[in-house]
Amino acid sequence: MEQSEVVLRAIGILTQSAEWIRTANRGADARVDDESDGEPADRDSGEGQIGSLLAEVFPSFEVSQDATPLEAAHAVTEAALPAIMQLIGAFTFVFSELAAAHDTGRTDVTSADVLRELALRMSRPNDVT
Repeated sequence: MEQSEVVLRAIGILTQSAEWIRTANRGADARVDDESDGEPADRDSGEGQIGSLLAEVFPSFEVSQDATPLEAAHAVTEAALPAIMQLIGAFTFVFSELAAAHDTGRTDVTSADVLRELALRMSRPNDVT
C-alpha cells in the first residue's frame, strides 16, 4: 500500500474518531438510563475500519515450525517493522499537520477542516507532501 493511501486512511480514521467518541458517550448515557439494554444498536467503534487498515498494511508471513521463540520473534519483527513504520509515519504526519494548524492560533479552522484539506491535498498525486 502506498504511503499516501495509508495517510488518507489515517485521515479517515481520525475524522471518524469524533463521531465514535460521541456514539460511545451516547451509549454510556443510554446504559445509565436503561441498564437492561446493553450497547446501542448504532454503535460503531471503528474497529472494522482500523482492522481493515491493519490487514491491508501488515503482510502475511510464515514462521517455520522448527523456529525457536527467538527466531520466531525476529521473523515477526522483520515482517512487521515496515508496516509499523508506515503506520507511525502516516499518523505522525497527520498529527503534525493538525498541530501546525493549532499552533497558528486560528479559531476559524476546525480540526475537521484541516483533515478535509489534507485529504484533498493527499488525493492529488502531484501535490503529495
